Amino acid sequence: MSLLVVLFALVLLVILIAVFQVNAFLAFLVVGITAGLVLGIPPDNVMKAVEKGMADTLGSITAIIVLGAMLGKLIAESGAAQQIASSIVKRTGVKNIRWALALAGFIIGIPLFYGVGFVLMIPLIFSVVYEYKLPAVSVGVPMLAGLSVSFGFLPPHPSPSALVVQFNASMGTTILLGILIAIPTVILAGPIFSRSLVRIKTKPLDAFQPATVPVEKMPSAATSFLVALLPVLLFVVASLLPFVVGTEALPVVSFLAQPTIVLLVALAVGTYALGIRKGRTLKSIMTVYGESVKEVALILLIIGGAGSLKQVLVDSGVSTTITGLLINSALPPLLLGWLIAALIRVAVGSATVAGFTAAGIIQPLALQTHTHPSLMVLSIGAGSLMFSHVNDSGFWLFKEYFNLSIRDTLRSWSLMETIVSVCGLAGVLLLNLVF
Repeated sequence: MSLLVVLFALVLLVILIAVFQVNAFLAFLVVGITAGLVLGIPPDNVMKAVEKGMADTLGSITAIIVLGAMLGKLIAESGAAQQIASSIVKRTGVKNIRWALALAGFIIGIPLFYGVGFVLMIPLIFSVVYEYKLPAVSVGVPMLAGLSVSFGFLPPHPSPSALVVQFNASMGTTILLGILIAIPTVILAGPIFSRSLVRIKTKPLDAFQPATVPVEKMPSAATSFLVALLPVLLFVVASLLPFVVGTEALPVVSFLAQPTIVLLVALAVGTYALGIRKGRTLKSIMTVYGESVKEVALILLIIGGAGSLKQVLVDSGVSTTITGLLINSALPPLLLGWLIAALIRVAVGSATVAGFTAAGIIQPLALQTHTHPSLMVLSIGAGSLMFSHVNDSGFWLFKEYFNLSIRDTLRSWSLMETIVSVCGLAGVLLLNLVF
């Protein structure tokens, strides 16, 4: 009976979000409260479970997401992302333009949220298309594949960052393994797959091209690359330090390796290098940071809502029941996590919702089977990107900017996202043979 309630809750969640277009945070709250009451949790304890789940989830991840958003917004506003992309394209030439854009998308995607990176890079894609008379979709897909992989696989993006905390994984290890999986994934979904799209004819809409930062106001390429990649570099260094320092220094190393500390350091460097050094006042930089918080507020609410549903399942004892059934399944936890996230993604459209819902369901099983936590994060991340279609805002963003039919959008964008998801799973399963 309890499993039927969980199934009903998930179906209700999908219907509220996908059919009735209810805000995901509100949908999580309604479903969580309803499921708690039906599962027999005393009414006065239902809200305690909801609030505890929300507090536990947001308490461990809010600073990471907000600091990451601030750094990403600064990189976008300063022209650093534009500098990175144009620098890579200049050095590779038109012949290798797809490879250049894929690399640019992946690097820019590390600090930037997907939507921000998409809108920011559209002018570069269109300028290349118009100047060299190239097929827009075939040229644009590699860069968007790079952005998508970074968003789904790598911290400090919301879903992977929160899953790292939820599964108690190492941030540095997750980034290293994520990059190992990301490289072949971007190559397959980007430069290689995009060559099959050259026959898609379209004229991107000029009206959708946002203003670009003048060249003379951009930071240098070296500064742009340094600030964009600094969080990753610091996480990697922090992960390697325990192997080279004495035991007496481990508490200090552990403190410096905390994601919040790493992002604070990166933000401080970025504030000076991309802001104060370029003549911006501290007040104007703080305004940029304030705007970035507004952009991630809804994401934080969705994450909190997902945490409340997870806690209801835990307090009701259903998670233990589910674990008991799944642990006897022939499917390994890594594959199950990917499959659950993929199904929710296809049904709901939101990668963030898919990732957190899947994590709440699979977490007890992952703990009991001692599944590698970083690989679990990456498996769910890959599943959450599966087959974006008409219920995903990213689908319509791509369709409208490139002025495509729904058929051609499915053929290009949706298939690219599917390749990213499947290749990500394949990479996880291969690394699991080693680890």
